[in-house]
Amino acid sequence: MASNPPLPSFKIILGSSSVARRHILAEMGYDFEVMTADIDEKSIRREKPEELVMVLAEAKADAIISRIQITDYREQDAVPTLLITSDIVVVHEGIIREKPTSKEEARQFLKGYSGDHVSTVGSVVVTNLKTGRRYGGLDKAEVFVVQNDLIGSLSCTSVYFHDIPDEIIENLIDEGVVFRVAGGLLLEHPLTLPFVEAVVGATDSVMGLPKALTEKLIREALLAEL
Repeated sequence: MASNPPLPSFKIILGSSSVARRHILAEMGYDFEVMTADIDEKSIRREKPEELVMVLAEAKADAIISRIQITDYREQDAVPTLLITSDIVVVHEGIIREKPTSKEEARQFLKGYSGDHVSTVGSVVVTNLKTGRRYGGLDKAEVFVVQNDLIGSLSCTSVYFHDIPDEIIENLIDEGVVFRVAGGLLLEHPLTLPFVEAVVGATDSVMGLPKALTEKLIREALLAEL
């Protein structure tokens, strides 16, 4: 089997304030700078989750590029810099769930997942700041939230939960962390983790930065110019 061609020297900017995304990108072995987009995500609407996450990831990239001195990155002898932006939504009962905006909404989200099927739809966009070219893709994961010993089966990434007690839900809400993640769905949190019965597949999709897709787009953004 042919090995992947080596990548030229490059730099990375992660366009996200997400601790989970920083952790994932560091796990992938990359050093990177962090910039945040600070856009009004609620002002950008699409009916289909696949379209919404893609347009949001692109909007984040556009916002960051508008604040930097782009000519510095496009000089002939400049090392290529890749700007990575992404977005994720939870889809429950056909409804897009973004970051909850109130305690009641967060409570509704978390209680509603119990014993039901939840999916996540995410996007990754890699912009080569030297060439101006952009490479993007979608990632979907399926999540099952179940009670007690009920188990389902699915061929892609799946997560199975025991019934999460109301007191745990309230503690998560009081801590405020659920307001920073799509659908209030935070698998890796110490309060949530004990109630995860099984994970089938990779958790990075649910955490907002799928490693395989990100790696693929990084290679495309660099090797397309060679």
